[in-house]
Amino acid sequence: MTQPWTDIKNTDLAIVMGGNAAEAHPCGFKWLVEAKAHRGAKLIVVDPRYTRTAAVSDVYCPIRQGTDIAFLLGVIRYCIANDKIQWEYAKNYTNISYLVKDGFAYKDGLFTGYNEDKRDYDRSTWDYQLGADGYVQQDPTLENPRTVWQLLKAHVEQYTPELVERICGTPKEKYLQVCEMMAATSAPDKAMTSMYALGWTHSSHGAQNIRTMVMLQLLLGNIGIAGGGMNALRGHSNIQGLTDLGLMSNLLPGYLSIPTDKEKSFGDYMSTRQFKPLRADQVSYWRNYDKFFVSLMKSFWGDKATKDNDWGYDYLPKLDVPAYDIMRMIELMNEGKVNGYVCQGFNPVQSIPNKAKTIAGLSKCKFLVTMDPLDTETSNFWKNFGVYNDVKTAEIKTEVIQLPTTLFAEEEGSLASSGRWLQWHWAGGTPPDGVQHDTWIMSQIFLRIKKLYQTEGGAYPDAIMALTWNYKDPEEPSPMELAKEVNGYALADQFDPKDPTKLVLAKDKLMAGFGGLKNDGTTSCGCWIYSGQWNEQGNNMARRDNNDPGNMGTFLNWTFAWPANRRVLYNTASCDPTGKPWDPSRKLVEWNGTKWTGVDVIDMPLDAPPGKVSPFILNQEGTARVFARALLRDGPFPVHYEPFESPVKNVINPAIRGNPVSRVFQADVASFGNSDEFPYAATSYRLTEQFHYWTKHNRVNSVLQPEFFVEISHELAAEKNIKNAGWVRVWSKRGEVKAKAYVTKRIQPLICDGKAVHVVGIPLHWGFMGTAIKGWGPNVLGPVVGEPNTDTPEFKAFLVNVEPTTPPTPIA
Repeated sequence: MTQPWTDIKNTDLAIVMGGNAAEAHPCGFKWLVEAKAHRGAKLIVVDPRYTRTAAVSDVYCPIRQGTDIAFLLGVIRYCIANDKIQWEYAKNYTNISYLVKDGFAYKDGLFTGYNEDKRDYDRSTWDYQLGADGYVQQDPTLENPRTVWQLLKAHVEQYTPELVERICGTPKEKYLQVCEMMAATSAPDKAMTSMYALGWTHSSHGAQNIRTMVMLQLLLGNIGIAGGGMNALRGHSNIQGLTDLGLMSNLLPGYLSIPTDKEKSFGDYMSTRQFKPLRADQVSYWRNYDKFFVSLMKSFWGDKATKDNDWGYDYLPKLDVPAYDIMRMIELMNEGKVNGYVCQGFNPVQSIPNKAKTIAGLSKCKFLVTMDPLDTETSNFWKNFGVYNDVKTAEIKTEVIQLPTTLFAEEEGSLASSGRWLQWHWAGGTPPDGVQHDTWIMSQIFLRIKKLYQTEGGAYPDAIMALTWNYKDPEEPSPMELAKEVNGYALADQFDPKDPTKLVLAKDKLMAGFGGLKNDGTTSCGCWIYSGQWNEQGNNMARRDNNDPGNMGTFLNWTFAWPANRRVLYNTASCDPTGKPWDPSRKLVEWNGTKWTGVDVIDMPLDAPPGKVSPFILNQEGTARVFARALLRDGPFPVHYEPFESPVKNVINPAIRGNPVSRVFQADVASFGNSDEFPYAATSYRLTEQFHYWTKHNRVNSVLQPEFFVEISHELAAEKNIKNAGWVRVWSKRGEVKAKAYVTKRIQPLICDGKAVHVVGIPLHWGFMGTAIKGWGPNVLGPVVGEPNTDTPEFKAFLVNVEPTTPPTPIA
């Protein structure tokens, strides 16, 4: 989120698209309710279903799932055609005046450099024209045909309201109403906030869904201002912490990246990561990448990470593929290339598409270790639950070891929320006998592996043997120790760069924040964006002062927000190039003639004059991107691509199936269905009364939503002779489920390219463990398709068929 939840109260218009905040994020949604009540804010909901969020909206706009890019590119076209651009913001803070290389082009759904055999692009032309001084060439008049602005105008021109209706099924009149409301926020005294969730990210073009809205928000001047922003609504709190701390196969903490096997040396690695600003006097904070990286290596390996060994660079693994996400791991299990899996706080049998493939892969492993507070479907994958998973238990040789762990409520530590707030919490209960904290289990595994290397040796034990482990109790580090390690320490006395005789921070003291990190080995930091969370002032995550100067919802002394306790990212964009707020009634920060002041932590040096330095210092190139260069694998501009399984052809280019660079395994191609056999567009979602796959173990929640069901329209029910509360069979080319049918007006058929498209909604909370009535969920049916930039599965749009059926046979 570029803004905290508490800032949403300052908005004039909110659009919830690709999410259902009222049901899936009810505690945060209250701030939008407050904006409606106290500011008269309006709410637009764009969704295939009429949800509880839509029930409190001012405008509900139906859309076929997977077509959001066409919808939003059409809004951008409307804003351009009607001169609804925040020109002063866009010209000064974005790259619309930059000139793009002459070799770059786009035609019929593809950009220059596409290789069909590799399902990938040569992205060398997706860049700017640079001058002899290394800075980007610009045309402030925006008239040059190679400007980002002119290329964008040409790119979106085909997305007329008529084409949007044809693709999305959204009625033209309703669509134009939404365009008009969004375009009105181009006025400097108006703000719009965008709220999205898995409805966008669970897509074969998920990153581009988000990018399209970012582009629109930049053109409207709605990022960095009070009440404006781009907000990813994380499903539960530590999903945010998971990515922040690098628990992805291609990430290190703080969104640093794992080296690839082509980057043989530290110099190779750094050559593409210390990004140079593209305009004179601009700031790209990523120029400090080496400071973040070296401090991280010192946190990992301490004295063993030295300048002579490139700070332990060779200790790090090197990627030979973009990422080893769970779908790739399941594929490798099925290929016999992975024979063991440690599964911590995760339930892939419930979470990964094509359940049959997941179970087949786990069945080929020699061992599976699960660390979880609950008895999960993954721990019990080897059991034949009947109904649809015909598991031959006697043939499975996988040894399953279950390690019960504590719940978050039985632990002390911090949680990272959607709004980038790190909030400390204390244990609220005592775990059962024999149950251990994850930190104890992981410590035992490490210490035992290290002992094996000490006694038996190994091919390359160096990374394990050199790892820093100087905790008070090596058997289990305390949450306080870990939080301080993540914050970072001074490994030598730190002096003022402007006065080398002035001591700033003594050796062994906690770093005040990431601004003090060094690339010379004198500082350590486990995650640079978290630096400042626990410094010499104390545990800033435990602060609970709800004083709010200016009543702007920043609450600077309530817990800690990364980076640097800043609440609204890019907040100097809330001011014009002279440093005066666009809207004085919603003042976050302001230039007073000599320095920046305000009710938020300023996002640039306090004495940096306005008008010279762009607010977007956390972008690699120092400015906001309407054109994304070669940063995304599927294009510097978004393009409408159909889901991999779609009820209609892609009207932009019928020959293209799905995103042309989506990650697809050859073994899965035969499992993709078509609309002749599977005519209905399915989607998955959550319910307020249940939480993922956890609360089905709790009888109270199970009573509130006891039984697996699917939602269909009255029209589809009549067509298929399905009765409300009757049993239905829903199947795809990968599997089938049986569920109760809920016939509802909340889902309506859409007319897309002249064809009636029926939507089947499938909630995801049921499984075969816990107290709820049993039943498999939508991941039995979904295809194994990875988004090309994140490898996220395409859960929100796939094809199924449906028919009335008899109840499933009860499990013995």
